[in-house]
Amino acid sequence: MANKWTRPLSYISRLGYRNYSSSQRLVTLIPGDGIGPEISEAVQKIFKTAGVPISWEVVDVSPVRGPDGMFGIPPAAIDSVHKNKIGLKGPLMTPVGKGHRSLNLALRKAFNLYANVRPCKSVEGFETLYKDVDVVTIRENTEGEYSGIEHEIVPGVVQSIKLITEEASLRVAEYAFQYAKNNNRSKVTAVHKANIMRMSDGLFLRCCRQIAEQYKDIKFEERYLDTVCLNMVQDPGLFDVLVMPNLYGDILSDLCAGLIGGLGVTPSGNVGQDGAIFESVHGTAPDIAGQDKANPTALLLSACMMLRHMEMNDLAARIEKGCLETIKEGKAIPDRAMKIKVKPYQG
Repeated sequence: MANKWTRPLSYISRLGYRNYSSSQRLVTLIPGDGIGPEISEAVQKIFKTAGVPISWEVVDVSPVRGPDGMFGIPPAAIDSVHKNKIGLKGPLMTPVGKGHRSLNLALRKAFNLYANVRPCKSVEGFETLYKDVDVVTIRENTEGEYSGIEHEIVPGVVQSIKLITEEASLRVAEYAFQYAKNNNRSKVTAVHKANIMRMSDGLFLRCCRQIAEQYKDIKFEERYLDTVCLNMVQDPGLFDVLVMPNLYGDILSDLCAGLIGGLGVTPSGNVGQDGAIFESVHGTAPDIAGQDKANPTALLLSACMMLRHMEMNDLAARIEKGCLETIKEGKAIPDRAMKIKVKPYQG
């Protein structure tokens, strides 16, 4: 579909085309729901023009009923990601109600995608209340309050268990410090509430301290979640890379996205030991689907993250530059589509 959102193509063409077709890499593509298919198609067109050596294996993740009666991800989609080890995903809608699992959570669990990485950087040409924001949130992605361990003790009383393990905490802390080192970042902040949840958040914090000892060239600090939220909206420049348990990361990453204009301009990646899935984290926007109003910026920038993960840094830089130059030009991005005023992201 040729539309106004493929305008970065002109910039990419000017930046130079290189034929990489001799070494194609197969990548799973999950277009998603609502506006997902059209923004996925825009990314595919841009990648083709840029000469990215990727072949897309498009899979459908419409929920199917499993033996337990619950709806989940089709086996063919699981097999595709297992085979290719890397995927790009548009927004998915999770129906509210009994019998439906969150497909976003299911994908993370299926492939043990333990680190959610969300860079939030000010976009020139898209004005917000904040200037020069440049922070990265790294969220433990497999446990915490999202472990799915909850039950009704008696009618009207529900218990939900927060699970924190040493293994998962050390793993995400190590990822955060290594990310900081690889990306020339100078500081890692551990975000916690160990003053209240002394055992669970205390364990997470001790693991961060342990890893920090191995990275003496990276400054390490510890801050309470509520203090970080307060300081973040006062002066985002106080922070660089932040690492935190699952629920805190879910909340704080969206807060940081708000500083730069919203989820419509924020890339995201979920990284595991045996694979990675990169995604747009805004909603499905069914009210504007098929109207050529959906802006693919978040998915395109997530795709650039994917290219860097695949060590295609030159291609990632050229495509990202084309995208940001288009926004800076100020002609292709209506306010409505940039903010993507849609239902909240499920997950």
